Amino acid sequence: MYSEKVMDHFQNPRNVGELENASGMGTVGNAKCGDIMRMYLDIDENQVIRDVRFKTFGCGAAVATSSMATEMVKGKTVQEAMQITNQAVAEALDGLPPVKMHCSLLAEEAIHAALWDYATKNHITIEGLTKPRTDISEEEEEEEY
Repeated sequence: MYSEKVMDHFQNPRNVGELENASGMGTVGNAKCGDIMRMYLDIDENQVIRDVRFKTFGCGAAVATSSMATEMVKGKTVQEAMQITNQAVAEALDGLPPVKMHCSLLAEEAIHAALWDYATKNHITIEGLTKPRTDISEEEEEEEY
């Protein structure tokens, strides 16, 4: 059912924890399934993500997508991080079952929420970034029909 990469990131998650004095922190959830994901970013003066951490309450796929998303943004610029989609996270994990794709959407939204917090704190605009939703279950329901 799950790929080896999903199982590896679930059993050995990377970048777990919190960052004190994070440049940006974002929390998103899915009220429908109960998953909650929080992402912390440490962004330097050149807008490069130096470090990233996450804390996730949820299923194995939620933990795996959080872990993979942190690996994908580390070392990237803010603009490069904006390009990471839920599809890219799922592909990096060699796929997710359709019923678990919402977990990769949580990961994408957690990145955006942390970037939004960073932009707000620094009074800057990040091209393409809109105010994130805190609950992704509304969009998921729209996509089902």
